[in-house]
Amino acid sequence: MEKMDQLTLDSVYKAKYVLKDVIRPTNVIPAPKLRPGTDLYLKTENLQVTGAFKIRGAYYKISQLSEEERQRGVVACSAGNHAQGVALAAQRYGIKAVICLPDGAPISKVEATRSYGAEICLVEGVYDDAYQKALSLRDEEGYTFIHPFDDPAVIAGQGTIALELAEQVPDLDAIIVPIGGGGLISGIAYTMKSLNPNVKIYGVQAAGAPSMMNSIRDSRIETLESVVTIADGIAVKQPGELTYELCSRYVDEIVTVTDDEISAAILALMEQHKLVTEGAGAVAVAAAMFGKVDLEGKKTVCLLSGGNIDVTILSRVITRGLVMSGRSCQLTIELVDKPGQLLAVSRIIAEHGGNVTAVNYEPSREGSDVNGCYIRIAMETRNFDHIRAIRQALTENGLKIV
Repeated sequence: MEKMDQLTLDSVYKAKYVLKDVIRPTNVIPAPKLRPGTDLYLKTENLQVTGAFKIRGAYYKISQLSEEERQRGVVACSAGNHAQGVALAAQRYGIKAVICLPDGAPISKVEATRSYGAEICLVEGVYDDAYQKALSLRDEEGYTFIHPFDDPAVIAGQGTIALELAEQVPDLDAIIVPIGGGGLISGIAYTMKSLNPNVKIYGVQAAGAPSMMNSIRDSRIETLESVVTIADGIAVKQPGELTYELCSRYVDEIVTVTDDEISAAILALMEQHKLVTEGAGAVAVAAAMFGKVDLEGKKTVCLLSGGNIDVTILSRVITRGLVMSGRSCQLTIELVDKPGQLLAVSRIIAEHGGNVTAVNYEPSREGSDVNGCYIRIAMETRNFDHIRAIRQALTENGLKIV
């Protein structure tokens, strides 16, 4: 495959040289609490310039364009992070940039892209619809198309992360990497396996967008009919040709995580490490936290690919994450409608250290006791064991949990 031949270890080192004054080498920090009993670390690309790793590939690709290609201007499609990388690189090189984004892209990503001076074209649908629009603009206007993942120069740029990891964690055993179209994991897997074939590379997709996992499983590129996930950065219906080849060759295993697991990972990263990640940025941690990958005896790095989460989504994610980790709970209790009933319930919860945050009263439903009522209680708890203890105490005191 001709494109495959263009990806060499030399090109990754060249990308590292080109990027040295543009990006920041991101820290690796220990995170043993995220999965007790494992030797876990975080590579903090969520703290990268533009808030995601994408600047690496986009900038290196644009640095390699000919004068004629630059004159024509560039067009790109993106769920948001590649958009910012292309926009910043184009601004630095004085090139016109048009970015096609799906109309559901987080407002924060759209505005950040605009702030780098790019022209925005919002397209109805998902990432793949934005991709088709970008291709038609390329053909109509003669722009140079900057692919977000299926391009040797873009992949080489992302591969620079593996060069950093090889220096930062020389005795590394495994890396867990998010997969959307596959550019990031292709660059990391190709580079790391070239340097040390013994390092395991695990890929993670959202359960609602498992395009690469399905394709590898069935040994052919497949297109999903739809993608549904809070991890908008990896909501890709079809992997790239080059990335599919590279993943088939260099990736050891691909797993999926649910939106609830992703939410719990985002929450854990904020609480334990003061790190804000977007959905796609937290999938590697979700895979580690929920035991999707065997990490026993392995020094493992989870790649936090980006931190560009919309604040409005963040509040919803936190609520979901609290429920997923047993930190928040709702109980509906059936009571006889007479004075003092609520007092008994709240006393039991208080004695067991629960914190009531909301109480909802409902009169009896059809078919139940005329004198009955229902109390719905929302409370803050420590974990699932704590919830079980409170439920047990309520039941032992003769209260009926519905």
